[in-house]
Amino acid sequence: MLSFADLFKSNALSQDITLFTPVDTVLFLAIAFGLGMFIYYVYKLTYTGAMFSRSFGLSLVVLPMISTFIILAVTSNVVLSLGMVGALSIVRFRSAIKDPLDIVYLFWALSVGIVLGAKQYFLAILGSLIIGGILFLLARVGRCGKDFIVILEISDGNAEQNAFSVVKEYGKRVSVKTKTVSDDTMEITYAVSLEKDEAELVNKLKAIRGVEKAVLVSYNGDYME
Repeated sequence: MLSFADLFKSNALSQDITLFTPVDTVLFLAIAFGLGMFIYYVYKLTYTGAMFSRSFGLSLVVLPMISTFIILAVTSNVVLSLGMVGALSIVRFRSAIKDPLDIVYLFWALSVGIVLGAKQYFLAILGSLIIGGILFLLARVGRCGKDFIVILEISDGNAEQNAFSVVKEYGKRVSVKTKTVSDDTMEITYAVSLEKDEAELVNKLKAIRGVEKAVLVSYNGDYME
């Protein structure tokens, strides 16, 4: 009586490796390249950081192509797929991801390659269009008001109320984060979402009598830019 291991071995070893023609390979990689460029384009349009990483953007183009031919190889033969899993298990990624949204784009690029490797062309294209549209829409909504940190050094108590009125005039949401009082001066930090020109705000704050220093820092909620 054959055991399950013998049955699996006989069925797996009897399967021939599926060979892909050059036309099929080029077609798969061309679709992956096109969707990778689309992911890169969406990432570039929705990026809100201080410095755009071109190398990370290019990796979003290449990742779908790499994962596509890996999945094509894995799905062609059971024995090859087991060997591929063992080989990929030793890979370790050490690159630090600063923005959590970058992980979304990495998974998106890898998922496109996996779906294309499974020959689900319509799902890969339609899913990418929907995801790209949602990310673009969320980015546009988030840009209605940009978050800033306003740091003021004040030497006159009356200037505090005047400065707060000016910040409220320019900002949509204003909140006091810190207030430090010393013998001669006080330092106040506001979190504000600006709808008007930020440079004009700093100039108007510095013009207030009693405001010794006005600093404006771009803030995205996680780190200062």
